[in-house]
Amino acid sequence: MQTQDIPVTDTATAPVCVAALYQFAPFEDPAALRAPLLALCEAQGIRGTLLLAREGINGTIAGSRAGLDTVIAHVRALPGCEALDVKFSSAAEMPFHRMKVRLKREIVTMGEPGTDPLATVGTYIAPEDWNALISDPDTILIDTRNDYEVAIGTFSGAIDPETRSFREFPEWFRRERARLLGEGKAPKVAMFCTGGIRCEKSTAFLKQEGVEDVFHLKGGILKYLETIPAEQSLWQGECFVFDQRVSVGHGLVQGSLSLCHACRQPVSEADKASSHYEEGVSCPACFESRTDEQRARYRERHRQEKLAEARGQEHVGAKMPTSAGQEA
Repeated sequence: MQTQDIPVTDTATAPVCVAALYQFAPFEDPAALRAPLLALCEAQGIRGTLLLAREGINGTIAGSRAGLDTVIAHVRALPGCEALDVKFSSAAEMPFHRMKVRLKREIVTMGEPGTDPLATVGTYIAPEDWNALISDPDTILIDTRNDYEVAIGTFSGAIDPETRSFREFPEWFRRERARLLGEGKAPKVAMFCTGGIRCEKSTAFLKQEGVEDVFHLKGGILKYLETIPAEQSLWQGECFVFDQRVSVGHGLVQGSLSLCHACRQPVSEADKASSHYEEGVSCPACFESRTDEQRARYRERHRQEKLAEARGQEHVGAKMPTSAGQEA
């Protein structure tokens, strides 16, 4: 079992350990893996979401260090998961309400059946070497994440595909390929995402499309923010994460953003100053797309949540963002 990846944390201020993990592996019967994994997580007091598919496992979970060690050892014992990629951080409070293990067609949804990261993938670039690559004028840098993620932080000079879901990425690339790559010798293409999993598929996809020099950030933005000091960093802003922390910054400290519980989009202090912001009900991103009837339902849900909070109870579902780790 590998535990040296886990950074030393001050448990007095950050008692909860968070693990973002994924591994592409050939699971013949992912359904058979679900019940034992869920039972172990619950026995260890672990919460979060894990996705299982025939192509592997993906998710984010949180709990005690000892509990996570036990679950990660179990996952690393599964076929093809010996080298499970795990990125650790911490949280002051448990960022999930419950534990879910879900069966999916893909552990990160691209919708390109021929794309197989186990067959071909781009060249991994360590965080320590990333700055040099993306500073090269012959490198095209692409952010593979969704528009709301890019809006709160990205690398300087990165191209934003303005996609609303990862499934839109292949169509975007095929449409923009000529403009991006031009004629003659193709430039180097570097891509990045939150934890690395989307880049496993996006680089495999580009290789499948005939692009040769394809690179991606090993461990994703999370590993970069953990590894590279702020004064040497080319990252600007914060990084969206799929749990109650909403975002993290350098050193993986919790960011300044909160979540709109109507549309699950990140909300900044500037957003909160808008007349379209109402806690638990609306934000500038969703105000125009929601009806008065919907806002009334959100308002009642928020009221019930506050009542539960005052009683010291959890109001499950009121605060959850989109599926944790699903697109890490």
